[in-house]
Amino acid sequence: MKLTVVGGGSTYTPELVDGLARLSGDIKVTELVLVDPDEGRLSVVGPFAGRIMAAYGHPAKVSWTADLDAAVDGAAAVLLQLRVGGQATRNRDETWPLEYGCIGQETTGAGGFAKALRTVPVVLEVAERIRARALPEAWIIDFTNPVGIVTRALLDAGHRAIGLCNVAIGYQRTFATLLSVDPDRVALDHVGLNHLTWERAAVVDGVDRLPELLAGHGEEIALHTGLPLAVTEDIGAVPSYYLRYYWAHDAVVEEERGQQTRAQAVAEIERQLLDMYADPALDTKPELLTHRGGAFYSEAAVALLASLVTDARDRQVVNVRNNGTLPFLSDEAVIEVSATIGASGAIAVPVDPVSPLMSGLIAHVSAYEELAVDAALRGGRDRVAKALLAHPLVGQYDLAEKLTDRLLAENAQFLPWTAGQ
Repeated sequence: MKLTVVGGGSTYTPELVDGLARLSGDIKVTELVLVDPDEGRLSVVGPFAGRIMAAYGHPAKVSWTADLDAAVDGAAAVLLQLRVGGQATRNRDETWPLEYGCIGQETTGAGGFAKALRTVPVVLEVAERIRARALPEAWIIDFTNPVGIVTRALLDAGHRAIGLCNVAIGYQRTFATLLSVDPDRVALDHVGLNHLTWERAAVVDGVDRLPELLAGHGEEIALHTGLPLAVTEDIGAVPSYYLRYYWAHDAVVEEERGQQTRAQAVAEIERQLLDMYADPALDTKPELLTHRGGAFYSEAAVALLASLVTDARDRQVVNVRNNGTLPFLSDEAVIEVSATIGASGAIAVPVDPVSPLMSGLIAHVSAYEELAVDAALRGGRDRVAKALLAHPLVGQYDLAEKLTDRLLAENAQFLPWTAGQ
């Protein structure tokens, strides 16, 4: 099969390539194509990816190109990991909202919404090229943030798409290590939306071991949440790190002010990584890559690909249509839960009732995401303002109006429709 990575010039690509080479198993990848408009990055990342595959003895042909049509021609699967505007726009997303007392973050709040507005139209353009030129049964696996919003836009447009995040697999690996068991034996009760999730159980051989984990390793687990241990103890579940932006909003805003942004830190890491990748003798991923983010994404991506190709019908955590799984959301909403993965795609498995503490916030953010998709597709200042007003991290009319004007000004070069506003 031909596998294409859109955004293949990313410094993270070698992590994905390493996973493909190590864990390919039933995935018979014969051709791996990296595509990116940044030919300078491609000229470094591409050869390094080829050396990694060769070092593992993997027979796949590795190539790289700036030509999207050529890259997706005949592809059986396409991974999306693009970032419109690069780390520079991410840095702005993480800074200007702070001036209004709001979280500066690339996937949620005003900054995350700005990323969605820039990203959705580009992703849909790419997806149309995939539909026209890839194999009819080709799958799009989206790792592009904000994953929930981007995946919903893809599904609404009729594409064969599944969203993927590394939060669940990260917790699975952490719990497995603490329990000294193989990760595949740990089944999570993972529920919510992308970057708004909770682990309600960690089942090993039919027994929920989460109470044991919290009793014996509570403080260590709390470090992964960015919240006090008391939060996890009170709710009896482990929130994702992104819940801190909601449940400790003001403290995080103060913490972020005057500090180096994550975008600035990543930009420096990327500079160092590209220097390393350029070494023609290097054929293994450097340790520094672990600081780039996205831990275990390669494992999650390979597992998802394998199940789609082999019709495994196993369970993995993905972003998928709700279709009644969470009765308080519309069927069209995209949720992040365990799903059965096979040749026909992903079908969410039934979940136990969700507590009002969780369901209220999930419903609130899901409503914002619906408005965000609409704004990204149709543009218009009024749609942007409504989406911001609906976001629980904004939720005040005057604030939403100010944020709208600033967001549009910051992103005018990426939103052509603003010229007539």
